[in-house]
Amino acid sequence: MTVVLKLGGRVAADAVRGALAEVDGPVVIVHGAGPQITAGMELRGISPTFVAGRRVTTSEVLEVVREGLTAVNEEVCRVIGDDAVGLFGDEIGLRAHHVRELGLVGEPVPSAPPAIVEALAAGRVPVVAPLAAGPLNVNADEAAAALAVGLGAERILFVTDVPGVLLDGELASVLPADEAEAGLAEGRFEGGIVPKLMAAVQAARGGVRASIGSTEVPA
Repeated sequence: MTVVLKLGGRVAADAVRGALAEVDGPVVIVHGAGPQITAGMELRGISPTFVAGRRVTTSEVLEVVREGLTAVNEEVCRVIGDDAVGLFGDEIGLRAHHVRELGLVGEPVPSAPPAIVEALAAGRVPVVAPLAAGPLNVNADEAAAALAVGLGAERILFVTDVPGVLLDGELASVLPADEAEAGLAEGRFEGGIVPKLMAAVQAARGGVRASIGSTEVPA
């Protein structure tokens, strides 16, 4: 059964070998590029714009996003070697609902792009940059969850630079989806763990075993 690995831009190239070593079977990798995109925007002098706390993506910002994702995608593929297949979601039919108030932003929906299915059937490792048809900028955690559900994956693992989810200062070994949602609503989590938890909940409720580091998030 297929396993989806979500790698953050900060750890992608460094973590990919170790993450693959822990998986037995077909693997799909979805990566972010947060630090690379931030650096690219600063270099171009682009100040982020927000609507209700969510970042707006203009055509200029989307260019920077693609550049950052391209750099990470190429590096991850280089580390994996000949088995890797670099893919961009907008080119292979990754689907998303357009969130128009945020510009060129989409919320991914479950899908199984043929290019990913074909790569897996050939015994290769799809390395997916999270853009959606449009093109639209999509959150990498959400994209990974949507692909995991759409592909009918057995498991999704969010690989991060932290050991797992901290709850009241303690590392949680298990955090059920209902408790995760309640904690999110109460503001008990903040920062980068928030979109990962939301995506893990989505995946778990879509029938995929989900974990963030060593924290399992069952439905």
